[in-house]
Amino acid sequence: MIHMTGVNKHFGPLHVLRDVELTVPTGQVVVVIGPSGSGKSTLCRTINRLESIDSGRIEVDGKPLPAEGRELARLRADVGMVFQSFNLFAHKTILENVTLGPVKVRGMKADEARKLGMELLERVGIANQADKHPAQLSGGQQQRAAIARALAMKPKVMLFDEPTSALDPEMITEVLDVMISLAKDGMTMLVVTHEMGFARRAADRVVFMADGQVVEDATPESFFQNPESDRAKDFLSKILAH
Repeated sequence: MIHMTGVNKHFGPLHVLRDVELTVPTGQVVVVIGPSGSGKSTLCRTINRLESIDSGRIEVDGKPLPAEGRELARLRADVGMVFQSFNLFAHKTILENVTLGPVKVRGMKADEARKLGMELLERVGIANQADKHPAQLSGGQQQRAAIARALAMKPKVMLFDEPTSALDPEMITEVLDVMISLAKDGMTMLVVTHEMGFARRAADRVVFMADGQVVEDATPESFFQNPESDRAKDFLSKILAH
């Protein structure tokens, strides 16, 4: 579903992605972890061209990333994205936030979009908040609304860029539970996260990045029990010690 070959990205003199090779097959959940500044979020953002790349090739569903225009809009409709900040429209209700994309981009009829929107809000556990505005919801509820909004476009793949890092600890679980249920339903997912419990439970593969490179790509079991690189061993010893 996602195929990256020889991807490089610079921000000025900073080389943030170095010859990245990564494949995410349909139906697989790939969790990307690594120290801050390792290029994880940039990697995630290049897949729907929120960041352009300097060299290399990225394909989604067998097609190279379009540069701009209508083709790019179509790609973004097929690639759902959930960010660290929820990015909901403050002046619209939760249901309106969820139905806007299907109506405007997919051309869905309003009543059909509303029905789909309510089903998705039910699925993420906040159907009772449908008529509220984002400011009236907790952070965890807002992030679940953002997931419902991404799902409303019926994407082929979902990208999550540190979706729980802005949340209080008790809200993290409610968002991860939604993501775990998506994974079980076979959604293709690329998840940048610091949540090692989620990586262990939901990932088919763990990709460990450091200094802009993919250092390891393994099953959760083998990565957490037998990391191969010193860089990964060092990283795990710091985060698993607490």
